[in-house]
Amino acid sequence: MTTMRDAAAYAAQLADKQTRLRELLAPFAAPEPQVFASPPEHYRLRAEFRIWREGGQMHYAMFEAGNNRTPILLEDFPIGSQQINALMPRLKSAWQASRLLSHKLFQVEFLTTLAGDALITLCYHRRLDDIWQAEAEKLAAELGVSVIGRARGQRMVVGRDYVQESMQVAGRSFSYRQPEGAFTQPNGEVCQQMLAWAYSMLGERTDDLLELYCGNGNFTLPLATRARRVLATEISKSSVNAALANLADNGVDNVTLVRLSAEELTEALTGVRPFRRLAGIDLTSYNFGTVFVDPPRAGMDPDTCELTRRFQRILYISCNPETLAANIAQLSDTHRISQCALFDQFPWTHHMESGVLLERR
Repeated sequence: MTTMRDAAAYAAQLADKQTRLRELLAPFAAPEPQVFASPPEHYRLRAEFRIWREGGQMHYAMFEAGNNRTPILLEDFPIGSQQINALMPRLKSAWQASRLLSHKLFQVEFLTTLAGDALITLCYHRRLDDIWQAEAEKLAAELGVSVIGRARGQRMVVGRDYVQESMQVAGRSFSYRQPEGAFTQPNGEVCQQMLAWAYSMLGERTDDLLELYCGNGNFTLPLATRARRVLATEISKSSVNAALANLADNGVDNVTLVRLSAEELTEALTGVRPFRRLAGIDLTSYNFGTVFVDPPRAGMDPDTCELTRRFQRILYISCNPETLAANIAQLSDTHRISQCALFDQFPWTHHMESGVLLERR
């Protein structure tokens, strides 16, 4: 249970992040950011633990950055979802009772959802066989989860290799397949707030939307309901497959998804070179009014940043405020910040997500 002291400490760290974002965006005359707080505990939907053997017992363990010799042994994980905390002791009891599950097990990964789905990945320094799979099937049935076994050159799936998530945006529920090993937002509550903010910032449009770095379609699904058509790009094959499934599952039919990097799409749109993956897609038929970007921590490369300058509106979600500021500096002569937001995706760390809406001057 969160104490008053914890609540005060959380409010203080969030205020520090707000000050930091405000200072980074001050050179661009940004308005005061909207602040979207996180639950201070049980907010993280995924977790990864090493297995540490000590005194004849196996324990969940984590390590301080740069120190892989001194483990922090864990019985629970307060920042992890309630579901992760409920599964941890049950899984530990299972491996204690089964040499087939525990032998050369070195890492455990949990992936859970707000919708109540869960997947556990068990990583081994040994080859897995049919006998292990039979034991994993009993474990999956006992815990009510899917289980994946990983070893060098092996991946054995019991159940599904993804979890099913549900996000609520503007009164509508969107379902998402989230594959094991692919990127997903770790903080589901804050992710919903990010989706709702982006949905609001885009507004009801009669023109088209270009989306770069679309991932599994996290933002694509709600944003597609606000635009005439969407052209979305993503380079990761597993994310593209998940996005295509998510579009079909949600009955979204106005999105064309292309497996291209942002840099490749820039080359296509600027006429540098054609791409076979764009065959049959008439780029000139689109009337893009807004570009939505959610780039990796490095931000947009200079050429992609220049591409976004073409658009009337740039809706930008960032996981690194420093690279966000650098990209805005490149665009500030043609675009101004009309809205900005802070999303506390990673409480108790210095990391933060932010969002800006840039509009042509």
